[in-house]
Amino acid sequence: MTDDNQFAAARAPLRIAAVIPCYNEALSIAQVVAQFRAALPDAEIHVFDNNSSDDTAAIARESGAFVTHVAAAGKGNVVRRMFADVEADVYVTVDGDATYDVASAPRLVDLLVERNLDMVVGCRVDDGQNALTYRAGHRFGNRMLTGAVAQLFGGGLTDMLSGYRVFSRRYAKSFPALSHGFEIETELTVHALELRMPYAELDTTYSTRPEGSHSKLSTYRDGWRILRTICKLFISERPLQFFTILAAALALGAIALVIPLLVTYLHTGLVPRLPTAVLATGAMLAAMLSMVCGVVMHAIRLGRREAKRLRYLATPGVRHFAGK
Repeated sequence: MTDDNQFAAARAPLRIAAVIPCYNEALSIAQVVAQFRAALPDAEIHVFDNNSSDDTAAIARESGAFVTHVAAAGKGNVVRRMFADVEADVYVTVDGDATYDVASAPRLVDLLVERNLDMVVGCRVDDGQNALTYRAGHRFGNRMLTGAVAQLFGGGLTDMLSGYRVFSRRYAKSFPALSHGFEIETELTVHALELRMPYAELDTTYSTRPEGSHSKLSTYRDGWRILRTICKLFISERPLQFFTILAAALALGAIALVIPLLVTYLHTGLVPRLPTAVLATGAMLAAMLSMVCGVVMHAIRLGRREAKRLRYLATPGVRHFAGK
C-alpha cells in the first residue's frame, strides 16, 4: 500500500459493528436493535441467532438487522462466529435481552478510541427497580469468580461476567474463542490479561428483563462451568505454577511416607512395610515427572503466547482506523 493509500485508510470513517448474540429473545430484540439505531446510527447491527425456537430471527430482520444463524448451541460458539464473520474496526457486543443500557454505547466506544484500548467492559450497576434484576446469587458468584481470575491472572476487573463489551479489531481477530457456552466471558477476560492488552471499565445501568422474558443462565450449572474453565485456563496458561504445586504436594506426601520407614531402617536395618516404600518411591517419581511436564508445557505456552501476540500486533490499533 502506498503512503497516500495508507493515509486515506487512516482517515476513513470508523467502522462500528453492534453484534448481538440471541437465543429466544423475540420479546426484546426489536427494542435492542432500535436502541442501537438511536445510539450508534452509523453502526452495522448484526444479530446472531443461536437456534431460537421463537421469532427472534424474523423480528430482528424486520427491525433492519443483519441476521446470521448459528447452529452450534452455546454463547461461545456464537462469539466465535461473530468475530470471524463480521468485519469492523470496533465491535460492540451486548446480550439481546434488553437488560443493558445501549444508550451508553457511544461512551464506551469513545473511551476505547480516545485511550487506544482493546477492550472496554460495561460494569453492571443495578437500576434498583427490582430486587431480582441482579440476583444475590449471581452477584456473589460473579465476585468470587472475578476474584479467582484476578488472583490467578492479575488485573483489576470488577465485573468479569458482563455481557456488555466493546472490542478493538485487533482483539477480535486475535481471539481464539475456544469456549462453547457462557464461560466465554471468562475466556474473553483472560485473553486480554494474558496479552497485557489495555482495557478499562465503565459503569452502566443494568435493568430488569421485559415481562415474560426469562434468563437462560443457570446459577449453579453455568457457575460450575465457569469455575471449570478458570481451572482449565490456569493449567494451560500457568502450567509451570500448576505443576510445581502438584509436584510439591506429591513430594511432601512421599517424604511423609518415607520418614517412618527411614527411622525404622536406621534402627533395625529392615524395611517392614514394602508397599509403603513402593508408594513413596512412586509419589516422588510422579513429582519429578510433574516438574518436567510443567517445564515442557511452559515452553509450549510461551510459543503459543508469542504467536497470539504477533497475530495481535499484525492488526493496527483502533486509532489507526479512527485517524487519530
